[in-house]
Amino acid sequence: MTSLPNEVLLKVVSGVLVLIVGAAAFGQATRKSRFDPDGSFWIHGDRPNEFSDFSGINLNAKKSKQLPAAGVDLINGKRFPFKVLSVKQESFTFTTITVSGISYSFSGRFLKGGVFGAGDLDDETPVLEGVLTKYKIGKKVAQSKLSFVYFGGT
Repeated sequence: MTSLPNEVLLKVVSGVLVLIVGAAAFGQATRKSRFDPDGSFWIHGDRPNEFSDFSGINLNAKKSKQLPAAGVDLINGKRFPFKVLSVKQESFTFTTITVSGISYSFSGRFLKGGVFGAGDLDDETPVLEGVLTKYKIGKKVAQSKLSFVYFGGT
């Protein structure tokens, strides 16, 4: 008998082991690079006059009681829940529902990845940038390119 079948078997077993080790390494890399930006985002620096009543953007995918409800908040406490929301590191967009004739939209991107609540983010380093737009009765009344800092809740 030749040893060909043993060589073939050895190659098959080696190939399977390579696949298993590769899959485990990929799983660890995926867990390490998980993206979770849940928390609040406040305008970095001075607010433009047209957004003087704007408080922040709140993400709360897990519906944590330690974080504000998802949506946009104004300084006076008025909340605008999201109507449409897409959260990816490279592309973050939303449109709010209309409240008292006012609504907001945003199109931007996160400047870093990871799990924001687990990081050492400060309130001076922007982690989000994009264009915030305010609508009144469906008409654009304000628009500004802004950067935002992160606040993870209390």
